[in-house]
Parts: sequence; structure tokens; C-alpha cells
Amino acid sequence: MNNLSKIEWCCLMKNGIRITDKNERVGKEYLESADVDLLEMKKSSLKWKNIQAYYACYNSFYAILLKVGIKCEIHDCSLELIDFFKELDEEDRKLIKRLKILRTNVQYYLKKPEQIDDKLIARFVLKCWNIFNSLNFDEIEGIRNKISGIIGKAKEKESNNQKDRGEGDGG
Repeated sequence: MNNLSKIEWCCLMKNGIRITDKNERVGKEYLESADVDLLEMKKSSLKWKNIQAYYACYNSFYAILLKVGIKCEIHDCSLELIDFFKELDEEDRKLIKRLKILRTNVQYYLKKPEQIDDKLIARFVLKCWNIFNSLNFDEIEGIRNKISGIIGKAKEKESNNQKDRGEGDGG
């Protein structure tokens, strides 16, 4: 599944990607939570460091989504939206996806934790703070419009697929 198809799928899921009210205040709380995780992970065992490193990065990115007015309760779907922010690059995408795998492995499958570079985590969190603080109205509206378009396209495709399968409204 390519990135756009995955985003479209995410838009159709119950707790997937949706446009909401912009919420800078709650976004800032997520950034502050990321900072706490970043500080705590430096004192933690390797297992908890793997978990906190992921949440430091995830919460700092999710803060940006909240500021823009995007809500998503499916982590994999939230992470698909990284490409909408030009300041985040392929290395950032790889980092957070790797951290998610590490977190899942140690938290749910009791696998051996791996060493993590604190500086990469701090760099990601700082980058998210910078994006959060620098996003302007036009950039926010541009991202919201792109995602709204994808949501509309996904819903239209789903509706057409239901009609093709004879699952329409019966009318």
C-alpha cells in the first residue's frame, strides 16, 4: 500500500485521521509531555528508555497535528502524516518508525531493548518544537485543505465501492 492509499485508509477508520478544531494549548501540553519523556529517558533503564524515546518523539509530532487541527488515535496513521511537514525528512520518518517498533517489541513482546542515541531523540523533539512555533496561518490552512481533500476522496471512493458491491442506501 503506498503512502496515499494508507492515508486514505486511515481517513476511513473510526479513530483515524480527521479534521478537528485547531488546539494550540493542548498541542503545547503534548510538547511539554515530550520534554518530560526526553528528560526521564536519560535516567531510565534501557527498556523504559526505548518506550520513553518513542513517546517523546510521537508526542512532539502529535502536538503539531493538534495545532493544525488534525486528530488521529491510530499511531501508524498519525505517522503517515509526517510528509506534510517539509521540515521533517526521511531520516525523521525512519527514526520515529524504528522507535515505534522498538517500543512495541519491549512493551508487548518482552524483547531485548536496544541502545538509543539520545541526541537523535532530542534533535527530533527540538525540530518539532521549532515547527510548532513557526507554523503560520497559511501553512496550517494549506495542510488542512490537503488532508480534507484526501478525506473527501477516500469517502467518495468508499461510497463508490459500496455502490459497486450493492451496499448502497437501498434507495
